[in-house]
Amino acid sequence: MIKGKLTGGDVTFNILNYLLFGIFTIICVFPFYYIFINTISSNELVTKGRILFMPVGVHINNYIHAFKIKGLPNAAFVSILRTAIGTAVVIIASSFPGYALSKTEFWHRKFWYRFVIATMYFSAGIIPVYITYKNLGLINNFWVYILPGMVSPFNLILCKTYIESIPASLEESAEIDGAGYLTKYFKIILPLAKPIIATIAIFSAVHHWNSFMDTVLYTSKSRLFTLQYILYLFQNEVNALAEIMRSDPTAGQNMDPSTMLTPTAVRFTVTMITVLPILMVYPFFQKYILKGIMIGAVKG
Repeated sequence: MIKGKLTGGDVTFNILNYLLFGIFTIICVFPFYYIFINTISSNELVTKGRILFMPVGVHINNYIHAFKIKGLPNAAFVSILRTAIGTAVVIIASSFPGYALSKTEFWHRKFWYRFVIATMYFSAGIIPVYITYKNLGLINNFWVYILPGMVSPFNLILCKTYIESIPASLEESAEIDGAGYLTKYFKIILPLAKPIIATIAIFSAVHHWNSFMDTVLYTSKSRLFTLQYILYLFQNEVNALAEIMRSDPTAGQNMDPSTMLTPTAVRFTVTMITVLPILMVYPFFQKYILKGIMIGAVKG
């Protein structure tokens, strides 16, 4: 066969390959597209389930109402601050211990590594955890979002395994020049571990941005409410309002049914507001994730 010339089988394979991945891409993208067109379409048609492929009666009232929610700016600030600080803390708390455990000279390295892994299989339960947090002063404290989840055994294992794949000769060269562990960590390990760090960063950011139950369980002060919790409360209020309107035939007679809030429209809008920031961040980290996961999972 002449180099560069495709056979009939190659052409057929390429066509089927593109077709298969094209269908798979549509399957992945369509749910987000479906949610978006339902947030900007007539709420009356959305409630009846008539919006499937194209928006009808386009408007942005759902987003206007959503951004008028009381306490939303502060909640958005808390969520952004939590995601930024939490992700940075997780990166340090995963990569540095992972680097330490990768060193054979670390005191009782195997014991501490197995001790960390053992924590993956045991959980104290909600009540003991709540009591512990209360004794530590974390209830109604912003740091309840950050400190409990700063060390993840899974992330630590990924970092340790990835760092072990970095050639030891690089650190040996730095040691000859007088570099200590901290210098080697910040100037050699961190720059070379970008794939696994990006992987952990996106996992942590998604977790912190979408986290919801810790606000329900451990906070009662409105200044600590996260964006997801505020939107949840708003969604419940809309459900209550819709119930009142169904019981009162005169309510809402002067309102345009196409833009009048409904529980279904609110659910779609809340979902889009919650998902959109992560969708915008993910593409910047995606190129590192596959490499980081594969290297961190195969070795060690």
